[in-house]
Amino acid sequence: MEDEEALGTAAPPEEAILRILIATDNHLGVWEKDELRKNDSFKSFEEILQLAVQQNVDMILLGGDLFHDNKPTRNTLVRSIDLITKYCLTDKQVPFQVVSDPAQNFANGRVNFQDPNLNIGIPIFTIHGNHDDPAGTENLSAVDILSSSGLINYFGKVQMEGSGIGKIKISPVLIQKGNTKLALYGLGNLRDERLGRMFQTPGCVEWMWPVAQVEPAH
Repeated sequence: MEDEEALGTAAPPEEAILRILIATDNHLGVWEKDELRKNDSFKSFEEILQLAVQQNVDMILLGGDLFHDNKPTRNTLVRSIDLITKYCLTDKQVPFQVVSDPAQNFANGRVNFQDPNLNIGIPIFTIHGNHDDPAGTENLSAVDILSSSGLINYFGKVQMEGSGIGKIKISPVLIQKGNTKLALYGLGNLRDERLGRMFQTPGCVEWMWPVAQVEPAH
């Protein structure tokens, strides 16, 4: 231990370890009309939530396609809400903070576990995929419903600016736990062809960098 400390390789303190469970492509509601497979997506999602509880993770990060459809059935939506409520709404203290501006990061403009009216024990952060991406004049999907109800933190829903190819700004979710600081960048699904052209065109994709905090002199 002394040698590790001398070399600066000592393990970080417990209060600085950020535990994140990463999952993706849950596709809740897939095969819903198939008598043999209609429950598979919900069983898999429940296993993920159970693992999060067992491993005492700080947060769950989903990589998109939480739902198989943009407009899932009422049955799928209710079952999904029931599972998240069962495992994520607890009196467990969330040990980290979101220190960036929620209005820039999240679809509903707030962080669910920092809302005093909600008992969020395991916060879920998610972007949308190509299956559950927002659509229509309202630019909404089932992911927005969970976001507005305070059950998930939906980020990466960027607003397209300008004309032609367009321009997007991607602002990171800034997370801090003890001395650990994380900049979490997320971008929900855009059509591959358009996104490819945007990355190839200078100035069309702008990555916003966090501003360093300078400690005041004593």
